[in-house]
This record gives sequence, structure tokens and C-alpha cells, in this order.
Amino acid sequence: MTTAVERSAAAPVPGIEPARAAARRPPAEEARRPLWHRVLFVAALVGAAVIFMLPFVWLVSASLRPREYVFAPGFLPTPFSPENYAEAWRAVPLLTWFGNSVVVGVAAAAAVTLSSAWVAFGFAYFRFPGRNVLFGLVLATMMLPFAVTMIPTYLIWSELRLTDTQVPLWAGNLFGSAFYIFLLRQFLLSLPREYFEAARVDGASYPQLFWKMAFPLIRPALLVAFVFEFKASWTDLLRPLIYLRNEQLYTLPRGLKVVLDRFGYGGEQQWELVLAGSVLATVPMIILFFLAQRHFVEGIATTGRKG
Repeated sequence: MTTAVERSAAAPVPGIEPARAAARRPPAEEARRPLWHRVLFVAALVGAAVIFMLPFVWLVSASLRPREYVFAPGFLPTPFSPENYAEAWRAVPLLTWFGNSVVVGVAAAAAVTLSSAWVAFGFAYFRFPGRNVLFGLVLATMMLPFAVTMIPTYLIWSELRLTDTQVPLWAGNLFGSAFYIFLLRQFLLSLPREYFEAARVDGASYPQLFWKMAFPLIRPALLVAFVFEFKASWTDLLRPLIYLRNEQLYTLPRGLKVVLDRFGYGGEQQWELVLAGSVLATVPMIILFFLAQRHFVEGIATTGRKG
């Protein structure tokens, strides 16, 4: 026999599917726009995309040139020197740093997504005195710069003897993030409360409400939070600089700092290796976005309404 939780999770949310279907239909005013308006709009989008892509195109092109031609004008990699990537791969342990970044990024993103979702569910579902004040205090923590808490946080990890480990790079996310709590709470508030009340009458526990009802319905929002945090962890340089001393524990940004110091400024001036390493660090983020693009855009466009 199915419970109310399972029936509610499987049933479509009233009013959402028609709304999503209507959103897929072009508005009447859109259909009445002249052709040149649409052509101009598409041309503007293409132009903006080209402008934003030019730095990355130059980066790829320069990384494929010999050392003496790295800063030559133009976007074509002439002369063509693809062996720069093999040389960069041999010069530093890029594969180790890449694996460290993946492990730290997944751990940090999963920790902050799940912990923030739990807190957001509490703020969205439960009614208690002072809830809005407490939620305001949570949001107020976003006003604190990282530099304010950097030294106290380091002292805590030092007392726990976890410096020069990767734990400080992700374990702090177990306490959630004010930004993701706010984001996920807004998604949860858009869900019909009657579904949760019916499940409670049927005997569902609070964890069941979260895992069997809320979690499937806010999955696009969870994916948005996961991708945001994974990207933030992947590009984070400051915390690895603070906590990591062992080169075998370096993440890609910390490793690229080593590459820059060794082969760039004040080093051997082998900029082709620096640029090749930068491309190798950038490509995974592009791949991740394209793989998650449909769900990522859906999570933002539907504003938490999931049917």
C-alpha cells in the first residue's frame, strides 16, 4: 500500500505543468515582433558571446604556440606546438592536482548542498516564534568578509591538528551557507504546504517529508547550488594557500600558482606551460556546465517550481 508521502511525491503539483507548458509557448507580443527585431536581438547575443569567448580563445591559441611566439598578435596558433601540453603534464603533477580538486570540489559541494537544504527546509516548513529574526541573522552572515573569519577559522583547524590536510577546504561547508539556504528556502516556499500536511496526517516523519517529497521537487535547485559551490571550490586559491604545504595535496589553483612561480614571473619564462596548465584547469568547468546545462537552466528559470 502506498503512503501519502509516495503518492504526493509522484503526483504532479497542481497548476505547475500548465504554467510550464504556457511558458514554452511564445507570447503573443513575441510572435508580432518584426523579423528585424529578432535578427537584431540574435546578433546582439552572438556579439556578446564572441566578446566573452575571445579571452579563452586567445588562451587556447597561445598555449599551442612555441615559447617565442606566445605573445604574438593574432588568434591562430602559428607555429603550431601541441607538445606544450605534454611538457606541462611532465613538468608538474597535474593529474594529482586534478584528482585533489575533484575530491575537494565534490566533497565541498555535496556538504554545503545537503546541509543548506536541511536548514532551508526547517525555515520553510516549521512555524515558530522568532523564525524571521533568526533567518535574518543567517542572511546577515553574508555581510561578513572572509578576511574577518580567516584567522579564527585557521586557529580552530590548527587546534584540531588538521592544517596541511584537505579537510579545512570542505569540512566547513557542513554548516551550510547563508546564500544557498536563502536560495533553497525560496524554492521550498513555492511548494504547496498541503502536500506536507497530508503526509504528516498519514504518519510521515520529518526526514521522510524532506527526502521523499521536498528533495525530488527541488532537485533543480539542489543542482544549481551544487554547481555553484563546485565551481567556487575548483577556482579557490586562498584557502589552499593558507592550509596546504604538501605538494601532493595541492588543488589545481594552488598547483597553478606553483607553475606560475616556477615557469612564469621570476622563473624560467616558459609561459606556454603556464597557459597550457590554465587551459587544462578551465576545460573541466566548461564540460560540467554543458553536461548540467538543461537542469541548471531549468532550476533558475522555474524558480523552484518543479512538477
